[in-house]
Amino acid sequence: MQNEIKHHLTDEILMGYAAGTLPEAFNLMVATHLSLCDTCRAHAESYDALGGELIAQTPGNDVTMDDDSFAATMSLIAGGAPDEIRVPRVAGSILPGPLQDYVRGDLDAVKWRAIGMGVKQAILPTSRDASARLLFIPAGAAMPDHGHKGTEMTMVLQGAFQDEDDYFARGDVEVADSDLHHTPVADIHEDCICLAVTDAPLEFQGLLPKIAQRFARI
Repeated sequence: MQNEIKHHLTDEILMGYAAGTLPEAFNLMVATHLSLCDTCRAHAESYDALGGELIAQTPGNDVTMDDDSFAATMSLIAGGAPDEIRVPRVAGSILPGPLQDYVRGDLDAVKWRAIGMGVKQAILPTSRDASARLLFIPAGAAMPDHGHKGTEMTMVLQGAFQDEDDYFARGDVEVADSDLHHTPVADIHEDCICLAVTDAPLEFQGLLPKIAQRFARI
């Protein structure tokens, strides 16, 4: 039984997704959350509709299209990208569909790299204006105490974690900015797997985390 999602994306993030102004990593986060959250998906669809209406009412957008434009567009969509590698999605996976597309498979296809204290990560290929990574945190383990220079969004895929802000389970998203300084701790009952995206390096306080940061690219 799927748990009730209690922590959602902000309206600002959803509007940026609809407008196409978010970095690729943030788009991946939104798409992943929307695949699990009916509430945010409905809000996103309303912003899409609003954007379409604004475009339709903007002077100069009443351009006449050729008769075969629609057919030509649908033909390109059906053909797909010539170099695209399609991997069938696995139903019931911990990884929602958008993430399966990025790792090219299920959880066993993730290329984990140890970063210390039992924590592992897998950096996903996105544009350089923001980063996306999968994090594996052993049950009961704590991430180093840190703050934020920019925006960090963390979505739980398995297990749960708790910090000074609240408790986050599968599907929940924590949106952190420079106002939040925290120490996330994985729930003791199950290993925690998260998707985390950031547009700036984190701010660690301890010496060892600062040294590890250079190698982990956090």
